[in-house]
Amino acid sequence: MLVEDLRAHHLRGLLILAAAIVIVFILWNVPQVSFLLYPFRLFVTYVHEAGHGLAAILTGGQFLGFEVYSNGAGEAATAGGIRAVILPAGYLGAALFGAVLFYLTNRLRQTRAIAAALGLLLIAFSLLFGRFASTALVVGLAFGLALVLLAWNASALVNALVLNVLALMTGLNAVLDLWILAHNSTITANGGTLRNDAAAFSADVFPLVPPAVWALVWAVLAVLMLGLAAWYSVVRPLRQG
Repeated sequence: MLVEDLRAHHLRGLLILAAAIVIVFILWNVPQVSFLLYPFRLFVTYVHEAGHGLAAILTGGQFLGFEVYSNGAGEAATAGGIRAVILPAGYLGAALFGAVLFYLTNRLRQTRAIAAALGLLLIAFSLLFGRFASTALVVGLAFGLALVLLAWNASALVNALVLNVLALMTGLNAVLDLWILAHNSTITANGGTLRNDAAAFSADVFPLVPPAVWALVWAVLAVLMLGLAAWYSVVRPLRQG
């Protein structure tokens, strides 16, 4: 690719990323459109619970299923595995998902292929682990089908915009949730009260360290992942180009 073409390529990518950042900022700060955040909130919870399940599988356990509740909370059912890995994998898994999606979208730029692959993965994962007629199943299928249709019908630029918004929403929400965890040891879900992941990690794995400390440690790790994704996909190529 010629130098001029490479610079134009980077410029288009930066403009799309800037548009995604503006969209996320508006959704978070303009009350009149805040209702649009709800599907993304459910999707972040979906990714969070999927992170627990995948960590259980990767550490020799089982992922029995998961649920996403209407208030944005969620719950994953696992058996076996390494609890010290499974518990942080919800928030850190969501942050990692956002960071990897951000990197792939802005570095590889094969946005239609990325959207299609992610959509198919969500559909397959939901059918495998989402409980029948559950919100988790609906969320996964809805986002999966939407991404497949987007890849099929929309331009690469539109796909890039949507993927960047999804990556930023997921990654930044994971960080925001971790800051909230530092001040709240429980969550309300399905009519009852559950310990959050930091409180469970403190109680079951490292009882001498308060939950707030673990929440802050995980938040730092989440920010680091997002920062590395931004550096290697946007900042470094721009400096080299």
